[in-house]
Amino acid sequence: MNPNALLAEIMTPMPHTIDPETKLTEIYKIFETNSFHHIPVVNEGRLVGMISREDFIQIEHVLTTSWAGNLNTESTFENFNAQDIMTEYPMHLGPEDTIGLAADIVLTNKFHALPIIEDDLLVGIVTSHDLIAFAYSSPVEHTASQ
Repeated sequence: MNPNALLAEIMTPMPHTIDPETKLTEIYKIFETNSFHHIPVVNEGRLVGMISREDFIQIEHVLTTSWAGNLNTESTFENFNAQDIMTEYPMHLGPEDTIGLAADIVLTNKFHALPIIEDDLLVGIVTSHDLIAFAYSSPVEHTASQ
């Protein structure tokens, strides 16, 4: 595995995004019909936040159990949008950053996704799954024995 390879080689280009005003009902539908676990929130192509499936499930639980036992989730979800629940301005990297750097950030911070930004615009996303797939599909580099 070459940790100096560029993120551009493994990133998912142009991931599915939402805008800050997207209602929670729409976010729910997106997560239910897709296998990805992170949705970048963009405003005119610029990253302003990130919503993970896990964060969404936690918010869903809080909203459905904290309204005096009323489980009318859909009407409750209409009162909230992406900007209410997103992680604002998440850590990000560029396509010319290395896979090794991304792996260090993911491991150190226990992140599962890093948005990829170029010229202030979202151009891709790299997930922990992408890093694992790269590690196991790449030949192992051997160093000379001392």
